[in-house]
Amino acid sequence: MFISFIAKQQAQRPNRRKPTRAARALTALIGGLILLVVTFILSLLYGAVHVHFSTVWQSFTNDQMLTANQQIIRNIRIPRAIGAALVGALLAASGAVMQGMTRNPLASPSLMGVSSGASLVMVCTLVFAPQASVLSLMLCSFVGAGIGALLVFGIALFSRGGVSPIKLVLAGMAVTAFLNACTSTIAIRFNVARDLSFWYAGGVSGVQWLHVQLLIPVAAIGIILALMISRSINALSLGEETAKGLGERTLLVKTIAILAVLLMTGAAVSAAGAVGFIGLIVPHITRFLIGGDYRWLLPCSAVFGAVLLVGADLGARMLNPPFETPIGVVTALIGVPFFLYLSRHAAGGMRR
Repeated sequence: MFISFIAKQQAQRPNRRKPTRAARALTALIGGLILLVVTFILSLLYGAVHVHFSTVWQSFTNDQMLTANQQIIRNIRIPRAIGAALVGALLAASGAVMQGMTRNPLASPSLMGVSSGASLVMVCTLVFAPQASVLSLMLCSFVGAGIGALLVFGIALFSRGGVSPIKLVLAGMAVTAFLNACTSTIAIRFNVARDLSFWYAGGVSGVQWLHVQLLIPVAAIGIILALMISRSINALSLGEETAKGLGERTLLVKTIAILAVLLMTGAAVSAAGAVGFIGLIVPHITRFLIGGDYRWLLPCSAVFGAVLLVGADLGARMLNPPFETPIGVVTALIGVPFFLYLSRHAAGGMRR
């Protein structure tokens, strides 16, 4: 009797199960979007000139003659904030794809030769075609990103024992150092070092509506490609042999993944220069929050990357007003300690 009574009471209790991984990921995604809206609004309100929220609102609704502050909001701060969000999303998503594809927790566009390759071709374009259009610069950035990635993977592939995560890191560091040296040499030889400082420091102060119009379709294509293969990246992150055993066409998946990374990184570097650490730290933070399912990891990383770079751009404007701190300095202040921590614990692999 007593035992049956206890069993009945247990059955009538509500089942308090822990939230599923999908529910946790959805909560993180919604929270990230809310945080992105908040940082976006703060980015419009604060800077060298602080404006009231009513001024921001009127810059959207007023079709008559705009005041000076409304022109600043509409023509400078809005495209700048949108550009920062897009660049942050692209770098974070490309970093997540690279880490899953290579099974390397240290993989990111800035550490795998992709950003440095894009910067090298960009400075060559500034030297030999100074009148190149924004579209031409973006196309050149794609080519440079491809060259950097090809060099890194080529060196790792043809080394003794084949590709491994450690060899990719070493090859990436070597290629990045070599390409950066070439870039500096060309900049000094042709006296464009001052122009090049923008690409090294990184920043979205020069982003205009034209950049945004070009970034949006490229961002959409790159992220859609990454999401299309997200399930396959889940299998690939377990190992290539395991992925093949699960029926995945690994060569096709890697080809699409590399194409997505080149599109996203090339577009980001062409608009904001070589912004570092976003593609390294954001996927790991996201993985810690929601786990390693790339179907959720990719969109959440994109949102958190957008939040981080919009916030970093706001911080770059607020640290030493009315002067701007390079946004690469702000991301480095966040990223370097995280990178040191990650380097120490990389041997443990990526958390699933």
